[in-house]
Amino acid sequence: MGALEGRVAVITGGISGLGRASAERYAKEGAKVVIADVNAERGENAASEMSAGGAPIEFIHVDVTSEESQQALFDDVVRRYGRLDTVLAAAGVSSANYVSGEVSDMNDEDPEANFLHNRAISDWQRVIDINLTGTMITDRIAVQHMLKLGTPGTIVNIASIAGKRPLVGAADYCVSKAGVIMLTNVMATELATTNIRINAIGPGFIETPMTAGIRQSPDWMDNVMMMTPMQRFGQPHEISSTALFLASDESAYFTGQTLFANGGMFVG
Repeated sequence: MGALEGRVAVITGGISGLGRASAERYAKEGAKVVIADVNAERGENAASEMSAGGAPIEFIHVDVTSEESQQALFDDVVRRYGRLDTVLAAAGVSSANYVSGEVSDMNDEDPEANFLHNRAISDWQRVIDINLTGTMITDRIAVQHMLKLGTPGTIVNIASIAGKRPLVGAADYCVSKAGVIMLTNVMATELATTNIRINAIGPGFIETPMTAGIRQSPDWMDNVMMMTPMQRFGQPHEISSTALFLASDESAYFTGQTLFANGGMFVG
């Protein structure tokens, strides 16, 4: 039997990157997996591609910035399956202009243009809305359902090394991920006696579509390697293994923790 045999898992941001890798891993471990994302066409295609591997994976459209949309997502899952066992909140953006699947040319960027004092407030708000408020809404609604169902549950939030280390030109991203770490701490403490465990993962630089622009820029690559003692990017499966550990009974005494899978970067 797999580590998640018979359980129902919801993964926001599940059509690419860390969310997709985790969806595939959860399904291999026996979970019924629902991936959710704002891009309906890509979501349906991703679910079909992953299901071709053997384990059926469903897609449901969601806008994580909308409480109404997330409520509909979780209501639908519970109505279909009668349970909700584990949630991975992986929906996120690296910047206000980030579009999943597109690669920005980092060599053409003026670093100072991204300094906080030069950025539009609307850029800041979009990143906070998706990365932090979106994760909070996911956690909040998932917890409400888990409490009503009266069964143990696990929630894993995707934070980042950027929540602990300042990255120049990425203030909105850094602050949003620092918020995810504290959100995890507080909610886990509030729910410690309920059999609902909430933890987070703080990845370093992982080889996903979100980091493609960095990997194509020699200057950015030099900066990343200087920060990473292991001298390489992490792989999505290394994060999905961590997500599986936190979602499974193997981590039964973990709650309120952020595990930093970051190639040796010091986080203090």
